[in-house]
Amino acid sequence: MPFAPVDVFEEIIDREIPADIVLETDTIIAFRDIYPKAKVHILIVPKHPYKTAKEVRRDNVETFGKLFLVAKQVAEMEGLDDYKLHMNVGETAGQVIPRVHLHLLSKEFKSAI
Repeated sequence: MPFAPVDVFEEIIDREIPADIVLETDTIIAFRDIYPKAKVHILIVPKHPYKTAKEVRRDNVETFGKLFLVAKQVAEMEGLDDYKLHMNVGETAGQVIPRVHLHLLSKEFKSAI
C-alpha cells in the first residue's frame, strides 16, 4: 500500500485536526488511534518528521529511544501490565502514514503474522 499523500500526524501535532492525546512531551506525542485494532491502541509519534525507521542514526537514536520510554509510560497510564508494540517500516511492510510511529496495543491484539 503506498504512503498516504498527507502526513496526518503533522496535522495532529500542529493541532489542525483533533486527536485524543494521552501524553505529549517536547519531542513525542501519543494519541488514540481513530481506527483501533484493540481495546487500547495508541500511536506514539516523534514530532520530528522522520519518514521511516530506516532513518535511525547515531545522532537521532535518542529520539527513537524516547518512543519506547513514552510507550512504557503510556502503558502504565492505561493500566497495561502486558502489551504489544508494533512498527511498520516502509510501504510494502504496511506503513501508510509517511512518518515514524509506534503502535501500542493491548495484549488481545492478534497480528496477521
